[in-house]
Amino acid sequence: MRYRLRKVSPRLTTTKEILETRDGGVARLVFIDDKPLSAAGTQMEQARLNSLLQDPRKQRRRKQAEDEDAGRVLKVLRALPTAFVYQYAGSVDGSDGKLEKFTFQPNPRFDPQDLETEVLPAFTGEIWIDPAQERVARLEGHLERDVDFGWGILGRLNKGGWIVIEQADVGPSGGPNVGIGQWRTVRFQMAMSGRVVLKNRVFDTEETQSGFAPLPAGLTYQRAIQSLLAEP
Repeated sequence: MRYRLRKVSPRLTTTKEILETRDGGVARLVFIDDKPLSAAGTQMEQARLNSLLQDPRKQRRRKQAEDEDAGRVLKVLRALPTAFVYQYAGSVDGSDGKLEKFTFQPNPRFDPQDLETEVLPAFTGEIWIDPAQERVARLEGHLERDVDFGWGILGRLNKGGWIVIEQADVGPSGGPNVGIGQWRTVRFQMAMSGRVVLKNRVFDTEETQSGFAPLPAGLTYQRAIQSLLAEP
């Protein structure tokens, strides 16, 4: 898929065009603080893409990092059914029809097995399910207590933080799955504070994804970069 990613943080707002390929994602920065890049900024971005085009090792490292991030997310998703106790809270109107709402509390029997799921027993929240497609449309989670990582050595997340995740059917995919809808995260927002290796940090960010369009199956990262470089 091709889509536009807008990321807002206290320091900076960036907007990128993302093209997914068999070799991992390729991105081109198009806006900073919602303003087009300057001539110098555009030149620097083109130089970066050309450097990536000429050195496949950089893209392989990017792909490895993407796979590792996806693996961490998958650990959390797989833990959701057992990490919480859910209670039905009725039907609500969504943008594309009825959604089934549930509240959730930590499951006292859940035993986190890795760093990624260690925070789950501290969360409560609400979740909205699309019953027709059996997909999570929205999740809101609230951190009810402080959470230490690595016995407090690696860091801590402070009580009171929250996250919001929204997913939607963004349309048909490319390749052999043409016509089959794809569900993607279209909004992620997090407001957290804590400590990482003795430094206090604030993790406030919002990411929105839009403008999804299918790409040809088997697209290489080289072709994707060439396409981005050819655009004004």
